[in-house]
Parts: sequence; C-alpha cells; structure tokens
Amino acid sequence: MPRVDERLLHFARQLRREMTPAEARLWYHLRAKRLGYKFVRQSVRRPYIADFLARSHKLVIEIDGDTHAHTSQYDARRTVKLERDGYRVLHFTNGEVMDNEEGVLTTILDVLASSSSPLWGEGRGEGAVAQRPREPSARPLSLPPLRGSLPPPKVGREK
Repeated sequence: MPRVDERLLHFARQLRREMTPAEARLWYHLRAKRLGYKFVRQSVRRPYIADFLARSHKLVIEIDGDTHAHTSQYDARRTVKLERDGYRVLHFTNGEVMDNEEGVLTTILDVLASSSSPLWGEGRGEGAVAQRPREPSARPLSLPPLRGSLPPPKVGREK
C-alpha cells in the first residue's frame, strides 16, 4: 500500500474547511447520498486532489474557478493521469454550478447512470470488484429544492 503523502493530506483537509461558494453549493447536493451515490470531497489521488469523487463509479468531478484559465496545462495533465488510473473526469466552471445547478446535477446523474457497474461488491469494501452489475434503484430520485433553500456558503478561498 502506498504511503500517504502527509503534505497532500494536510492540504486536502484545508481545502475541505475552505470550500469555494461553488464547491459548497455542489457539495450540498452530493453529500449524504442525496443523489443516490456516495461522494467524498477533496480526496487525495496522488499527486493530485480531486474536488469530488464517487469511488464506487470511479467518477471525479472538478470545479474550475477563474484561476484555472491560467493552469490549463496542469489541469490537462491531472485529467490524463486520473483517466489513466481508470477515473472518468467531469469539469464544471464556478459559473455553471452557480447559474445552472439543475443542469450540472442532471449531467452528473446521467454519467453515473451510464457508467459501468459499481466497483464495490456487497459487503466487500473498497477495491473489490462486483461479480454482477447492480441494477439502478427502482425508487424515484427526489432532488432537494435547487434554489432558495441553500444556506449561504462559507466563503473561503477562490479557486
């Protein structure tokens, strides 16, 4: 098992405490399986930190702020590395999250629904491969209200 990079882990913890408004808004919908899938935030994927990650479906969601316009080569290298490791990577801008939440959530759900079966077998923990694909839940998905019900996000760093 690879050693944990303490520097990256410390930085990931800091990022969890200081989410951007767009990250806080999206996290509101992703946390606690509100969309029917388990997500974690600011997860270390050496040598990078993924904004949001659905481990069971190997999906990474990145929220790109204004500063990402100047780091497009870095972002491209990160995406290539994550894809090489078997992850699908979705990128959204801060503006897309803040101005089109429903569209962002629909895109995420569509990708999760169209992805291959989850990688976790029942009761086996992370890393185990399921023997058969699981069927999507038959229960209808009810999204929380998209506008007006969110508490004001904690303003932290600007990405």
